Amino acid sequence: MSSAGWFVVLLSLIGANLPFFNQRLFAVISLRGSRKSGWIRIAEIIVFYFVIGGLGYLLEARAGNVFVQGWQFYAVTFSLFLVFAFPGFTVRYLVKHR
Repeated sequence: MSSAGWFVVLLSLIGANLPFFNQRLFAVISLRGSRKSGWIRIAEIIVFYFVIGGLGYLLEARAGNVFVQGWQFYAVTFSLFLVFAFPGFTVRYLVKHR
């Protein structure tokens, strides 16, 4: 696997956990309420999936031929993105904070 592939995997790991480790929208925009709702976190995960997927597409196009993907590819990569988000979900919702 090339360094660009590892970069996309590392960026996916960071992007999937980013909504759980801060209270800002997309880690930039401050919200008026003190807490982000779960629905906003889900929306952020979906947006980060498409942004990082687009970056992966651009890196693939830059390296050479772009391969045509079916719906199965996107279903598997989104599922993997959700698996990458599990550590952040665990820390945010399952670990007791004192």
